[in-house]
Amino acid sequence: MFDLTLFGSVFVTLFVIMDPPGITPIFIALTGGRAAKVQRRMALQAVLVAFGVIAVFAVCGQQILDYLHVSVPALRISGGLLLLLIALDLLTGKADEPTATKDVNVALVPLGMPLLAGPGAIVTVILAVQHASGVGQQMSVWAAIVAMHLVLWLTMRYSLAIIRLIKDGGVVLVTRLSGMLLSAIAVQQVANGVMGFIHGGS
Repeated sequence: MFDLTLFGSVFVTLFVIMDPPGITPIFIALTGGRAAKVQRRMALQAVLVAFGVIAVFAVCGQQILDYLHVSVPALRISGGLLLLLIALDLLTGKADEPTATKDVNVALVPLGMPLLAGPGAIVTVILAVQHASGVGQQMSVWAAIVAMHLVLWLTMRYSLAIIRLIKDGGVVLVTRLSGMLLSAIAVQQVANGVMGFIHGGS
């Protein structure tokens, strides 16, 4: 039987971690200057990539980490370092030169992963699937994952109106602010990973 409480718990946890309102300025910064059709495609690609990654780790994430001998702190640090590189691009303006190849890359990295399908979301779904007992609870977890990605797509899809409102100058400003925000997120992820290593080794 469908577990509404479990659905709500997983959905809220993923909402807090994946942060659709917080991803909006970063999405605007990374897609600024592209045609509206390209931006809509990138929003869909990013969500599909994130869902694909989350789904794979939900099904066999723990086995993947165990096979590769990768710990959760290592996953957090690697994700943080990748975000830091993207943040530096945003701050220095290197992300402002769109090309056909870059359009695809931005949808995959960093939007799809590790911004949306980051270490926090991956660990959350791994634990949620592992602790779900019975078909009803499994359906509840998967329904929450699907609903969360639908919210992400809608948020990014309709944030494109903001781009038309703030024009090119506003996009540049949002890009720099997003770079600062993303660098802070990256440093926090690295710090959490380092603390995880320390506590794990103590």
